[in-house]
Amino acid sequence: MLLAVETSCDETAAAVVSRDLRVLSNVVASQTDLHEKYGGVVPEVASRAHVTKIVPVIDEALERAGVTFADLSAIAVTTHPGLVGSLLVGVTAAKSLAAVLDLPLVAVDHIQAHVYACRMAAGRDVFPAIGFVVSGGHTNLYDCRSATDLELVGSTMDDAVGEAFDKVAAVLGLPYPGGPSVQKAAERGDPKSVRFPRSLLKDERLDFSFSGLKTAVLYAARGTPGSTKPVPELTDQRIADLAAAFQAAAVDVLAGKCEQALERYGRDTLCVGGGVAANGPLRERLESMCEKNAVTLHLAPLSLCTDNAAMAGIAWELLDAGQVSPLDVDVRPGLVRR
Repeated sequence: MLLAVETSCDETAAAVVSRDLRVLSNVVASQTDLHEKYGGVVPEVASRAHVTKIVPVIDEALERAGVTFADLSAIAVTTHPGLVGSLLVGVTAAKSLAAVLDLPLVAVDHIQAHVYACRMAAGRDVFPAIGFVVSGGHTNLYDCRSATDLELVGSTMDDAVGEAFDKVAAVLGLPYPGGPSVQKAAERGDPKSVRFPRSLLKDERLDFSFSGLKTAVLYAARGTPGSTKPVPELTDQRIADLAAAFQAAAVDVLAGKCEQALERYGRDTLCVGGGVAANGPLRERLESMCEKNAVTLHLAPLSLCTDNAAMAGIAWELLDAGQVSPLDVDVRPGLVRR
């Protein structure tokens, strides 16, 4: 068994995963309440919260799994990408445990782990495939030749789609985090009420851009600067309509780019992970697109969509490949963007 630690952003997480990829425990301490009043994650607040939660979360993960430190064979930890202060808390804890217990330390790529969550849920090898990671910090397409051999083939040029959901929610006066609140509001709205842009949808590049869509929602809600045209009152129904129209535009682009990537790289399998992969309309659209194209779809289960440590079960693949990290391994913060 291995102990996995994840602190790349604002979730303090630890999990125990067996050699056959059974998740024996998966503990996640959320910081949503801490960041809600800011409308987004504040890095310094996140890192300080990790410091107070990391030891209790690890203890709880071991307790739930019914194991002790003596039962562990390795320590896995997310080292990249993410917020530097947050990453350092988890990496420091993992290094300390690896040193004291004399266990191998495995550095995990947070993005690869999101794709690997599909492999864990499937219970079998799912590669080669197109990997798609959609979250608050990432909107990335990968050609996955294997679980650990991923080539970035498309990414966002500005906002990640989850970031766009959060910003649109703020514009519409909806609660943080934006993904769930926009989806809920959209259930009462008409997605055809406003025609928002589908940026780069017809472009040959596999990249994304959501800043124009976000701005279009802002102008629809509050008016275009310099325009004398009256702005419709932002009633509950208007909010629902704008949320539905925004979500429809975002889903069109996300599904469309996946379809392009599958065709371009000749893959017949699509693996989707990340927090935005929990969005109901997106999951439905991907299912219909894959069915139409005879593509096998693997969606990360909802429990493994948002940040968690269980998906670091990819560390077993790295161990098998001899990719053990030294105790001076460093974090690599930042977002993967072109």
